[in-house]
Amino acid sequence: MLIKDCKGYELEKEKSNTSEDFFNRSEVTYIENGQEKTLHVLYVRYFDENVLSATPYSENPLFKAGGTEVYLKDIAGIVCLLSNPGFRLRKRVYINSEKEFFSYFENMNYQKLEELFAGIVNKNGYEVVSPLDFTLQEQR
Repeated sequence: MLIKDCKGYELEKEKSNTSEDFFNRSEVTYIENGQEKTLHVLYVRYFDENVLSATPYSENPLFKAGGTEVYLKDIAGIVCLLSNPGFRLRKRVYINSEKEFFSYFENMNYQKLEELFAGIVNKNGYEVVSPLDFTLQEQR
């Protein structure tokens, strides 16, 4: 699977009686079996405030990749895709449970994740051989 792009953004109100401004959308665009796909992960923006409890990072932006600041909203889509292979069959995912959202971040290899973002910025893509490469394995 070739990861082409990962980005996130805050939704804004289109009408005064809607609640879009409470949500973030994270998108990951990838090529699998010769087909380009995009997964859209919509989640409650409040989750960003608890990023410190679920990741090893001390602030948001989390890290820099090739001079580009990377935020939680930028990594959420790829983390969900790598953590749950079933999301490859979907175009959209809505997550309104903080427990579910941060469960995808458990056992994530953040060093490999930073490598992935550096590949996207510097080489216009990153080849994921196995999602298991992004999971921390218990030492026995």
